[in-house]
Amino acid sequence: MLRKIFLVICLSSLSAGALCADETPAQPAQPNIVQRYVLGARDVYTATRSGVENLFDKGFSFLGIRYRMGGDGPADGGFDCSGLVRRVFGDALGLNLPRTAAEMAKLGDRINKEELKPGDLVFFNTMRRAFSHVGIYLGENRFLHAPASGGVVRVENMDSEYWVKRFNGARRLMSEAQAAQPAVMATPRDSRP
Repeated sequence: MLRKIFLVICLSSLSAGALCADETPAQPAQPNIVQRYVLGARDVYTATRSGVENLFDKGFSFLGIRYRMGGDGPADGGFDCSGLVRRVFGDALGLNLPRTAAEMAKLGDRINKEELKPGDLVFFNTMRRAFSHVGIYLGENRFLHAPASGGVVRVENMDSEYWVKRFNGARRLMSEAQAAQPAVMATPRDSRP
């Protein structure tokens, strides 16, 4: 089912040269052009790699993986929300984040919803307690997350009534410089505490 979804995310906030909607590159990708992601088909036009792009590549590689409470990855039978975020940040940037959404909410710089940039963490109250759910902000009010039992890792719109009612806040873990600079992929490792 997920493969039938055709969703294009424009990351225009990262670069003036971003490709959007149904535009196709006139020539092969040039350095400093933001990648164009077509989710489901997973077409990727490669560009200069930044920390945010590494996050997105790693996160998008887990699309469709089943939700599993306490899960840290496919080897565990799936991800829960914090397991996904921890794995993506660990593999893409070498950051060792805490295991729970509530612990992650104590990190980085607190930011307002209007200040969100791709790569920020977004938090929601989904279990009648603050900061009980976490995802990675992608831009254009969309975020990547592992939802709940019966779901799979997917992209959702934060403007939906469900998420608007439950939004708790956001944190920025990467500085502007880290987000823009090329990042070195960390060697995959066991992400358990």
